[in-house]
Amino acid sequence: MSPAELVVLLDESGTHIGVADKAEVHTPTTSLHLAFSCHVFDEQGRVLVTRRALGKRTWPGVWTNSFCGHPGPDEPMEDAVARRGLQELGLALTAIELVDPDFRYRATDASGIVENEICPIYFARTTQAPAANPDEVMDCVWLMPAELRRAVEAAPWAMSPWLVSSLDRIAHFAHA
Repeated sequence: MSPAELVVLLDESGTHIGVADKAEVHTPTTSLHLAFSCHVFDEQGRVLVTRRALGKRTWPGVWTNSFCGHPGPDEPMEDAVARRGLQELGLALTAIELVDPDFRYRATDASGIVENEICPIYFARTTQAPAANPDEVMDCVWLMPAELRRAVEAAPWAMSPWLVSSLDRIAHFAHA
């Protein structure tokens, strides 16, 4: 049996107030906790967009940013981003950059599970092709940022709520 994945619990001001098992946090009454979202770019300036695996507890099968995750209780955020990029997509990342430290969202998926996160947004670079972990990602595609914007505008219902709500916040960083 693998050890529990712990997430950092936060109060409304963003102060760390404890930890909890990830499996116990993503419920219909999800506590505010710390996460991150990462957009990975290639050498041509394209951004990697992924489709969440159907086995994911929240938002299965929806298209989203490159990957998301939660830092461990004492894990530096950039280390957590690099770790999840490797775990989910098999990507070694470079130039990990915090582009929006203040992004926060709360959303409820069709099953009633709530996401309630302070979720800083990162950009990173890679020169590799993704090798997606099928437990995490069922499909992926490289898009120019303007193509991603058009896709989100055309079908926001097919995208993760955090991608839809953060798109304008990140557009100027990506030169969309």
